[in-house]
Amino acid sequence: MADESRGKEAPLFTVVAAIIQRGGRVLICQRRRNDSFGLKWEFPGGKVQAGETPAEALARELEEELGVRARIGAEICRVRHKYAEHAREIKLLFLTAHLESAEVRNLAFEKIVWEEAARLPAYDFLAADREIVERLAKAELKL
Repeated sequence: MADESRGKEAPLFTVVAAIIQRGGRVLICQRRRNDSFGLKWEFPGGKVQAGETPAEALARELEEELGVRARIGAEICRVRHKYAEHAREIKLLFLTAHLESAEVRNLAFEKIVWEEAARLPAYDFLAADREIVERLAKAELKL
């Protein structure tokens, strides 16, 4: 019997991430040390679940990870990335998010930091985030 999956690529899965600015700084988060890619930096967000739009997924993730409600804005960048450690390629959508409350709680990370965009390249970001980090640092994106 032939293996019907041979020659087929594993499907993409979609991940969303928030670019949140406050007072000229951007919110970044460090993954917990025992998570996959432990201690790498990223923007808050996560996987889009079945039946969710990217904006719905991002709003849900921000509430779960940071305890905040947010108004999700426009998509500002997207990348496709394949990590050697995972079978499937990801499609990563970066969207702006505007927090509806001032208090941000760290519910899912090792650390969270509000950092100047120009200083973002000094952090050890996940590989899929590096392009947007450079573009934010150079002020190439409108937020």
